[in-house]
Amino acid sequence: QVQLQESGPGLVKPSQTLSLTCTVSGDSITTTYYSWSWIRQPPGKGLEWMGVIAYDGSTYYSPSLKTRTSISRDTSKNQFSLQLSSVTPDDTAVYYCARDPFTIATIEGYDYWGQGTQVTVSS
Repeated sequence: QVQLQESGPGLVKPSQTLSLTCTVSGDSITTTYYSWSWIRQPPGKGLEWMGVIAYDGSTYYSPSLKTRTSISRDTSKNQFSLQLSSVTPDDTAVYYCARDPFTIATIEGYDYWGQGTQVTVSS
C-alpha cells in the first residue's frame, strides 16, 4: 500500500519560506505516469491545488501561486518537497501531499493522500 507523510515546521514567520517534505513509501516517485502533488486547505475554505511534480521531474504550478512556489524531489530518498516563499498569514492552512495516478488529474482523482500537516504563519 502506498503511504505518504508530510513533515516540516508547523510555524513559519511572515516573509519567510515555508518548506515541507513528503516521504513516499510503497511506490517510487519515478514510476511512469504517476505525479505527486501538493494541496492545501485554508481555514473554512476548500482544497486548493498548488502544484505537481511528475515522474520525470517536470513541474506544474497553480497560476496564482507560481511565482512563489517551487516543488523539487530527492529520488534517492523517495521524497518530494514544497517551498512557498514570502509567506503571509493568508498562507496558514493544512498542507497535503497526494498521488496523481495520471499525468495531471483533478484532486478528485487523487488516489493516495498524506494525513496533512497544519502550518501556521505568524510572528
